[in-house]
Amino acid sequence: MSKKDSFLVNRLKSVGYAYKGAVFLIKTEASIKIQVFCAIAITIAGFYFEISKTEWLFQIAFIALVMSLEGVNTAIESIADFIHPEKHDAIGKIKDIAAGAVFIAAIGAAIAALVIYIPKIF
Repeated sequence: MSKKDSFLVNRLKSVGYAYKGAVFLIKTEASIKIQVFCAIAITIAGFYFEISKTEWLFQIAFIALVMSLEGVNTAIESIADFIHPEKHDAIGKIKDIAAGAVFIAAIGAAIAALVIYIPKIF
């Protein structure tokens, strides 16, 4: 009988797996690469325009939301392709819904960016 790892060791392993998944996502998915570029650009804009602490919080939250949903979308697509590799209407609908969730978050992020930056630009 093997001794179970401690709570702390298990948490550290979980963080390692999560980090590995995030790196894999960024290395392999074109859409997340675009989102990383946008996140870097908007972060640079935040420093340039000296946005407030509240604006930073909204900006960070939206970046995290969009990128997290993109990861969930990618996972759903991978599971769907694994379960049913051939084209299938139901699988297509599932993938479209997951992509739609990312789209909604991205629209919200774009609106938040406009609210933050339009007054600073003009």
